[in-house]
Amino acid sequence: MNFYKKIIPSQSIRLKLLHFLSPMPDVIVIQLQYLIKTGRLANLSKPKRYTEKIQWYKLNYKNPKIKECSDKYNVREYVKDKGYKDILNEIYAIWISIDRVDISLLPSSFILKATHGSGTNLLVDDKETLDSSIVKSIVRDWFVHDPACIGREWGYKDITPKVIAEKILPRDFRGDLPDYKFFCFDGEVYCLYVMRDYTDDHENGELAFFDRDFHPLNVYRKDFKPLVSSVDKPDNFDYMVEIAEALSFDFPHVRVDLYNIDGQVFFGEMTFYNASGYTTFDPDSFDLELGLRFHLKAFP
Repeated sequence: MNFYKKIIPSQSIRLKLLHFLSPMPDVIVIQLQYLIKTGRLANLSKPKRYTEKIQWYKLNYKNPKIKECSDKYNVREYVKDKGYKDILNEIYAIWISIDRVDISLLPSSFILKATHGSGTNLLVDDKETLDSSIVKSIVRDWFVHDPACIGREWGYKDITPKVIAEKILPRDFRGDLPDYKFFCFDGEVYCLYVMRDYTDDHENGELAFFDRDFHPLNVYRKDFKPLVSSVDKPDNFDYMVEIAEALSFDFPHVRVDLYNIDGQVFFGEMTFYNASGYTTFDPDSFDLELGLRFHLKAFP
């Protein structure tokens, strides 16, 4: 856990502090957050590290397709246009205001997602056991959630908040929903990481890195427990790589997240600012290794 979370354990208080800083220029807030979370200042004039280049990306790369693909609803059209309609999960409903959210219209199980941020998901296995007032409170917080302010992530700026209800994906034989996150640079997969035991409780998440051929790498993220048990290469893995490369082709860098249930691939999301660019790796040299593959370029 980052030390700032130990000092201020309440997420709501941390978010309020970040909103308080909203009048400050992006570059100042980014440098402050980078220092707090990584222990060093970012070199933004000649960035070398992957995490530094993510900060440059936030400040300088203004491709409008990033906004389209950062929106968890609008990205569906992008995926369709790329020819992968078959990997999209079923949507039950979409709402554009808290007053319109009505879970009585939904089946007994579903997942709610805010379309304009990350970490804003709610799994519901049985809505009969759910307190609708709690759902309203959670969703109300989502509608005021502003990642463009919090992490200064340009891709989320001015996205109209929406909430979607999707079908819950089936779990694997372990009762888990492994998440495969592909790091793509200029339309090519370089590596990925797999997350286990993350869906129901982020604090229990375990993570392992693999190269593009699914050979394990001795690399970890310091903010997650290492996944040290063996992980089988998923069925249809080459198809997942094909999808990730097709979806990432238009960008210098994006992380493409996919699920794989017994060989059936499902789209998760596209993430342009992985962990908002504040990841610390073990070993630290991996930050530089990824940075070598991240070729910055102006847009247009």
